[in-house]
Amino acid sequence: MSLLKMQRHPFFSYTSTLSIAITLASVALFGQHTLVEGLAYAPNFITKIISSSTGREPVGLLDVGNTDTPTESDDETLITGSTGPITTRFPPEPNGYLHLGHAKAVSFNFAVARMFAPDGRCHMRLDDTNPSKEGQEYVDSILEDVRWIQSGCSPFPDNLDGDDSPKKSTLADIGPWFGPVRTTSECFDFIYDCAVSLIKSGDAYMESLTAEEMREYRGTLTEPGKESPYRNRSVEENLEMFEKMRAGEYKEGEHILRAKIDMSSPNINMRDPALYRIKHESHQNTGDKWCIYPMYDFSHPISDALEGITHSLCTLEFEDHRPLYDWTIEKLSDVGLIKSRPRQIEFSRLNLKYTVLSKRKLIQLVENNHVTGWDDPRMPTLSGMRQCGVPPAALLLFCECVGISKADSNIDFGVLEECVRKVMDSTSSCAFAILNPLKVTISNWQGSTLEDFEVPRHPKIEEMGDRVVPFGKHVFIERSDFFDTEGPEGAANNNKPPKGFKRLLPGGKVRLKYAYVISCDEIVRDPDTNEPIELKCTVYSETRAGVTPEGEARVKGIIQWVEASTAVKCKVNQYDRLFKTEEPGKESGDFTLDINPESLSTLDGIIVEPSVAFDALGIMGAIRAENEKETEKQGSGEKIYHSNLSYQFERSGYFALDPSSDMKQLVFNRVVTLRDTWGSATEGDTRNAAKQSQRNRGGEKEGNQKQQKQKGGGGGAGVVEDARRIALRAATILEAGPHPEADSLIVCKVDCGDTTEEGEPAEPRTVVAGLAGKIPFDALVGRKIVCLTNLKPAKMRGIESEAMLLAASDGNDGEHEKVELLDVPDSVPNGELLSFEGKEPSDPDAMLKSKGAVKVWDRVKAGLRSNEEGEATFVDEGKIHRIMSSAGPVKTASLKDSVIQ
Repeated sequence: MSLLKMQRHPFFSYTSTLSIAITLASVALFGQHTLVEGLAYAPNFITKIISSSTGREPVGLLDVGNTDTPTESDDETLITGSTGPITTRFPPEPNGYLHLGHAKAVSFNFAVARMFAPDGRCHMRLDDTNPSKEGQEYVDSILEDVRWIQSGCSPFPDNLDGDDSPKKSTLADIGPWFGPVRTTSECFDFIYDCAVSLIKSGDAYMESLTAEEMREYRGTLTEPGKESPYRNRSVEENLEMFEKMRAGEYKEGEHILRAKIDMSSPNINMRDPALYRIKHESHQNTGDKWCIYPMYDFSHPISDALEGITHSLCTLEFEDHRPLYDWTIEKLSDVGLIKSRPRQIEFSRLNLKYTVLSKRKLIQLVENNHVTGWDDPRMPTLSGMRQCGVPPAALLLFCECVGISKADSNIDFGVLEECVRKVMDSTSSCAFAILNPLKVTISNWQGSTLEDFEVPRHPKIEEMGDRVVPFGKHVFIERSDFFDTEGPEGAANNNKPPKGFKRLLPGGKVRLKYAYVISCDEIVRDPDTNEPIELKCTVYSETRAGVTPEGEARVKGIIQWVEASTAVKCKVNQYDRLFKTEEPGKESGDFTLDINPESLSTLDGIIVEPSVAFDALGIMGAIRAENEKETEKQGSGEKIYHSNLSYQFERSGYFALDPSSDMKQLVFNRVVTLRDTWGSATEGDTRNAAKQSQRNRGGEKEGNQKQQKQKGGGGGAGVVEDARRIALRAATILEAGPHPEADSLIVCKVDCGDTTEEGEPAEPRTVVAGLAGKIPFDALVGRKIVCLTNLKPAKMRGIESEAMLLAASDGNDGEHEKVELLDVPDSVPNGELLSFEGKEPSDPDAMLKSKGAVKVWDRVKAGLRSNEEGEATFVDEGKIHRIMSSAGPVKTASLKDSVIQ
């Protein structure tokens, strides 16, 4: 492969590609809007609080109309804050690896600062106040993770404050944040002075109770605490003891410094909280200078104020700590030690199904060897996500999808996976990879000659360039792309292929994608198992590159392949979710019992096309060159990771290069499957049927709704399979005309057989469809067709569409596409619920409106197509089910073997 072609691969322009990916995926999810650095946050209560208290308006938020809904914080928005630049911070403690919850905090803190341009900024601070649990390993990993997850966004300029801007003096300081990396430890002297000031003002005292005694004196949530017998020590005694405490004259736990606030406060955090404790340990930053260290709740507001933080954004578990935060700021402001007054605002933390984010549980997974380490690709840590191959743009998109609020929510893991798919679809090349190879020998191919095919790296993104795929006498195909009717699998199926099987059969033909049509002439079998080990085939040279000779029937099956002599063997780690239940440990109390035993399977001997090896050698060479430099490009946004190289291995999933790869063996990690393979088995337990005030919208009649059918979970009728949850109904198009605002859309009035509560015919539904120019209007009116009637209504260019018309397509693009609506026999009444042959009667949801429920339709739609007789079918696990009405099958007019959508 030429260097020019390699340079056109997305790996060589990774940072810009990430930014594009965020924007493309955001537009796909939210529509076209003016965004900040590709971000797609909607207006939220935090942006409204900041705007109201400072008079500054955020830029780049999604336009979602009027959002003036009252929130629980609206009564506080008039509090006056800083008049300077909006300044946020990300302040993790360096005592562990960052995980998905931190990703949300990083993304939002940086995003808020960018929203308040032109001088908004976000600081990076390490709250390193506990040397017992902190270390340089965690410091390094945190900074790398923040650089990585922000790598698709521009860093804050270094000159926002002109000559007064803080300087980045070391390589570690370089990153997307504003100024250098800050640490709480560099403020220890000032924080100590603040503690001395509180002692002098009578607001702090030295405590000599034991830890157990302090717990007894503290009280409970329903009972007030008791004042310590040491609470009224004199200022002089407290100062003398605090100085001795700093000098190391006391043992750990012998004394602490406490704030003197209110032992009867209903907020336990205000019952004389600890400010300083003794720890005779070296600190990774200050060494042995200190043997006393401030508590997080004390140092945190002081550090915020010193840095000029205007808005301290944190999760809801700190809401009860806010009075102490404000008390500290107020007391130190009164004596002039602190000039600025930061404002703490809380938002809900990230809760994610099928995983754990508790630091204690993550440590248990690592220490008990349930995973290989903190960067195990199954871990929810950012380093694990990176090693797996998840693009940082996908995590940013996920955080934007989740949004910001004060309401607790438990997000389905599938939302994250779908964000990964959307981003990787726009950044990953396609490649042929054969997971279970079967050798094919082309009998009529001359000698060892190879023929190169230049094919696109991505079918929709021309800028990715082309790749060269060689073809020759010997190729490998997927074993599953050949059905052996004459062997063991054929015997198990009455010597017939599965219904709808379009790929290679003995004596049959198939097209090798981008290359030729071949036919299978002979099968070479294993003498012991009788399984095929080689196919001898004939190639038809006149069919090169998709050509069907005049007068010959088009070969319907298309399969991938890899030429044998240039093929590269590699290893694939097929990762899946680490836990098999939505809430690990909920039933048993031990979350490790819910670990998914199939979360990793390893495949050796995988065959990939040679362009993959060229790309891998290129990125490994670039990484090696970077590592050999005397000065690393640390934090510059240019660091290259193995996982930057990713592919869609056709029909298999999205994969990324693993760091264990070397010149001898390439290793790829499966990042995510092409489609959601988990679904939502218990979603129906919490699905409430919407009240049908005017009409029954596609689902069961009201009399049946009261049963609250079990769509999964315990006790009831069990899981209702996807195909039976959708409502496909016979309907008649009454009117059809152009959409007033969109040339590609039409607007129809459709009688779907709806009735009012009184049983009278309801008004016809309005349906918007992308059929303009595809079918004449006069061919639509009066036609009996198929409507999907239980999708949530959606506005399409200003007009709400209340159902969906089902149509077959020949798969061509643009004006060349041929589209036909599905026809239902005229004798079938409007509103009749259609069924799938061979399945139980349909049992549709009242409305598919949640994210998980909408995926039900997506999964069903993927299996819909017309067969060779033009009948509409649903292909499910290799079985073909016709769509049936009371008067016979649903058909297309002429499109056969076509997709239905």
